[in-house]
Amino acid sequence: MRRSRLVVLVSSLLLAVGTALTGAATAQASSLAATGGYVALGDSYSSGVGAGSYISSSGDCKRSTKAYPYLWAAANSPSTFAFTACSGARTGDVLANQLTPLSASTALVSISVGGNDAGFADVMTTCVTQSDSACVSRINTARAYVDSTLPGKLDGVYSAIRTKAPAARVVVLGYPRFYKLGATCLGLSETKRKAINDASDHLNTAIAKRAANHGFAFGDVRSTFTGHEICSGDSWLHSVSWLNIGESYHPKAPGQSGGYLPVLNSND
Repeated sequence: MRRSRLVVLVSSLLLAVGTALTGAATAQASSLAATGGYVALGDSYSSGVGAGSYISSSGDCKRSTKAYPYLWAAANSPSTFAFTACSGARTGDVLANQLTPLSASTALVSISVGGNDAGFADVMTTCVTQSDSACVSRINTARAYVDSTLPGKLDGVYSAIRTKAPAARVVVLGYPRFYKLGATCLGLSETKRKAINDASDHLNTAIAKRAANHGFAFGDVRSTFTGHEICSGDSWLHSVSWLNIGESYHPKAPGQSGGYLPVLNSND
């Protein structure tokens, strides 16, 4: 009996301590959001292309009020919010045009970049319009670029972010796999779909490694998009859209709120 009471007492104490620590962590996160600024950098996956509801003043950058940075800022009320992510951005564009809002008071930075450097649009165009062999060949060219050139470009961006925002928590967001394999689905062949998915994995691996080397968190969205790929029946990604080609292969609004936002939340 005494042993049982002791177990109950210890369990109760551990639960109380756990609750207190969880509460402290939540309070700390809320305090961070309230007192520090948030800067959202990156390409179209961060600006929200494909999600609609674009901010008119953002022009061709197509920043959406349904993009994960905007949703995070609305939910957490950071002291300042700068949304400079832009459709089509490469690493050089981030360095040249997006870093101005970063400062010593920036508490959180999010970024997705690297896909455009690796030739994302040309890869997808080739795979949609040409043969399996042409698709695989173009993907192999992109993979070689990811191995040889992209790491240095990412290092340049990540180093600049750390220099300008020395105290910030930096979350580097990756890219989803595009296709559910083994499903009956009109469009690209299974060979092309698998090659595209494998290329996305290859790109994510390279980005995650560079992020880790800079002490940044890597936000892997592949798990949250699982079951919501193209050909899944509940896709959070646009397939080819001939009426709005720019939105092709980009997350829809549910992909931003259900695919990207939870990953940022778990890493902020």
